[in-house]
Amino acid sequence: MDLPADSLGPEAIYKLITGIVVPRPIAWVTTLSPGGGVNLAPFSAFTFVSNKPPMIGINVGRKAGKRKDTGHNIHATGEFVVNIADETMIEPLHLSAIEYAPEVSEVETLGLEVAPSTAVRTPRLAMAPISLECRLHRAIAFGETGSEFMVGEIVVFHIRDGLSRNGKIDTAELRPICRIGGPNYAKLGEIVAMTPVAQTPKTVMKK
Repeated sequence: MDLPADSLGPEAIYKLITGIVVPRPIAWVTTLSPGGGVNLAPFSAFTFVSNKPPMIGINVGRKAGKRKDTGHNIHATGEFVVNIADETMIEPLHLSAIEYAPEVSEVETLGLEVAPSTAVRTPRLAMAPISLECRLHRAIAFGETGSEFMVGEIVVFHIRDGLSRNGKIDTAELRPICRIGGPNYAKLGEIVAMTPVAQTPKTVMKK
């Protein structure tokens, strides 16, 4: 099957891409609305951008040409918090994707507890094993639909006790979840340990 990209509409391409780029980590993002309500939404177009200063990025789309609540709030406040869910939180994470009216707080609707952040006004999810307080560094629009890649600088890391060992996150202990195609999620599964590349003997090239 060959599908010329220019023959497909945005929705068809979205369905293909989200089934191809898998598995995807999920940024469970809290933001503050202009009225002070806590908005919560999951984003699986999520990656890290820089380690010094630490930066991460999420892709926030538009609905009917208008910014979604998360994008609107980030532009208004210049901050957000990325929470990382574990496998016990799949249901509330999935339900937080429902598009409520801007004045409705997903946190309150789902009965989730928040905790105050340290450096930003936006609260974090109290139950999340990891939360990253971020200040907006840059928002870059891409494509015809107006999706924005929002890069945030992490100013505070919140990590549950026991998850960090020798400066590294114990992924098996974290038990993260990921997004795959459609309304489907996956758990971590088997971990395959390999020899670090820096310790692998160099291949001798014959002249």
